[in-house]
Amino acid sequence: MGISSWAPQERPRERLLAKGAEALTDAELVAVLLRSGVRGKSAVDLARELLTRYEGITEMLEAADLERIKGLGPAKRAQFAAAIELVRRSLREQMKKNAALSSPQSVRDYLRLKLAARKEEAFLCIWLNAQHHVIDIEEAFTGTLTQTSVYPREIVKAALARNAAAVIFAHNHPSGVAQPSRSDELLTRNLRDALDLVEVKVLDHFIVAGNQAISFAERGLL
Repeated sequence: MGISSWAPQERPRERLLAKGAEALTDAELVAVLLRSGVRGKSAVDLARELLTRYEGITEMLEAADLERIKGLGPAKRAQFAAAIELVRRSLREQMKKNAALSSPQSVRDYLRLKLAARKEEAFLCIWLNAQHHVIDIEEAFTGTLTQTSVYPREIVKAALARNAAAVIFAHNHPSGVAQPSRSDELLTRNLRDALDLVEVKVLDHFIVAGNQAISFAERGLL
């Protein structure tokens, strides 16, 4: 039964307007974005199917194969892309307005949205000034990351170019395993030692895997 035949107070869009977005389930919020379902499925049914298939919101919104899903044409895929990019930009604004260390949840949320769905490894640098406000967010390297593929010399050059006082590193594990590897620890130590020479402090290094963002600082690995 299509949503248009539901009682008005049960329709996702009407409930959102009456009670606020926080009152809706994940599937109902996705249904609002979808606006319509497909033959035999309401927008809510289609949303539940998508969330199950991609095991959550972030993977669904950033999935590379959405065009293969019946009922998800270019317009709906564009809405998904716009929605997640707006959230990313909002979190980036929050980080720039507040000192990074005073809003660690915003940093984690941003990194999860930026990296969780990536299929290849990516290494980010969040460059900070002396007050730990964000100067720039740079994707420094992509591909298989090792201590030899992330070059300390290039990281030092980037820090000096931005006149940075501190940095937060982050990279993802597409495997879904968030545990830092021995090479991750060695890479972090090499970068920290190189930046010490130019008085740029490494505040943290996050590993993002799925919905997790593991902090080196919290684990005593810096």
